[in-house]
Amino acid sequence: MPPTAFATREIVFTALMTALVFVATFVPHIPIPLGYAHLGDAVIFLLALLAPRRTAVTAACLGSALADLLGGFALWVLPTIVIKYGMAEIVYRIAAPRQRATGRIRIVAALTISSVWMAAAYTFAGAVLYDSMAAALASAPGLLAEGVVNSIAAFLFLPMLRGRFPQI
Repeated sequence: MPPTAFATREIVFTALMTALVFVATFVPHIPIPLGYAHLGDAVIFLLALLAPRRTAVTAACLGSALADLLGGFALWVLPTIVIKYGMAEIVYRIAAPRQRATGRIRIVAALTISSVWMAAAYTFAGAVLYDSMAAALASAPGLLAEGVVNSIAAFLFLPMLRGRFPQI
């Protein structure tokens, strides 16, 4: 089988992880200006640290976009796909253990950079979509807080999942 083809096991695992990202994003809906805060990014961070790259990226993009679509934020689907792709890619490139020995500092740096990317990108997208930098900037503190909470959650759950996470 060519290395670019998805095996059945990988398709099923990616679908399950997409559903997990969706649920973690959709269920704890905490309103902030221009959107909502959630715990889906913690799942994305953990996937980028533990799962194969294309599983992490696919689940991050599809699970988050589906939560926006079904949550009444259809306008945000395309920006969400781009932003979540960037988040998963940043964490994977900086701290994925498959590439090099990963220490705590590298993981914290990856989560921090990814969270700042998310907050900045959603702020910019909000300014464009709503034609208002003031409205977009109003969402920035909530987005930064969301990034901090999700980073802490991922960092705390990571040791419990390492070694127990399915290898596909």
